[in-house]
Amino acid sequence: MSKIIYWVHASVDGFIDGPNGEFDWPTMGPELSAYSDGLDKRVDTLLFGRPVWQMMVAFWPNAESMSDDPHVTAFAPFWRATPKIVFSRTYPGDEWTSRVIKDNLAEEVAALKARPGGRDMLLTGGSALAAALTGLGLIDEYHIAVHPVVLGGGRPLFQAPEQRHKLRLAGSRVLDGQVVVSHYRLTS
Repeated sequence: MSKIIYWVHASVDGFIDGPNGEFDWPTMGPELSAYSDGLDKRVDTLLFGRPVWQMMVAFWPNAESMSDDPHVTAFAPFWRATPKIVFSRTYPGDEWTSRVIKDNLAEEVAALKARPGGRDMLLTGGSALAAALTGLGLIDEYHIAVHPVVLGGGRPLFQAPEQRHKLRLAGSRVLDGQVVVSHYRLTS
C-alpha cells in the first residue's frame, strides 16, 4: 500500500503563506534541499490542490530559465518527469497535469494508495487538501519545515479540523542552522 507524505513549509506562527499569499520567505539551503530530495526519491506521484498547483505550474516547467539556485536546478527535472495529480472541482487540467480528481475524495485516494506496484505519493504544500485528507485519515506522514519567520497572517498550516488527530513524532532536525523539520506519523 502506498503512503501519502505531506511536505509543507510553515512560519513560526503557523502559516503556509503570507497575508497576501506570499511564498517568498522559505529558504532552501543545502541541507533542506537534500531533505526534500530524499522525500522525492521515495515517490512516483506528486499531489497538489489547485492553488498550489497554479503556483507550481507557473514556475517549474521553465524553472531553470528563471533561477540558477541549486535546489531549483535539481528539482525541476524531477518535477517535469513525475506524474502530477491535481485535486479540484473546477480546474480542467493543463499540459502538465496527469490527472484531475474532482470528487469522491476518499474513494479516489484510497484507490491511488492501493494501486499495484505504486510507490509513495507526495502532497506538497497547501492547507485545504491536506485538511480534507487528514480528516479522512489518508495522510500517513507529515514533514513540516518551520522557517524562522513570523508572517502575521495567511493560510494556517492546518485548517480547523472537525476532530482531533493524534500524530506520533518520528523525528526532528535543525537544517541549515535555522529550519526545524519535524516528521510525524499518523497514529492508528
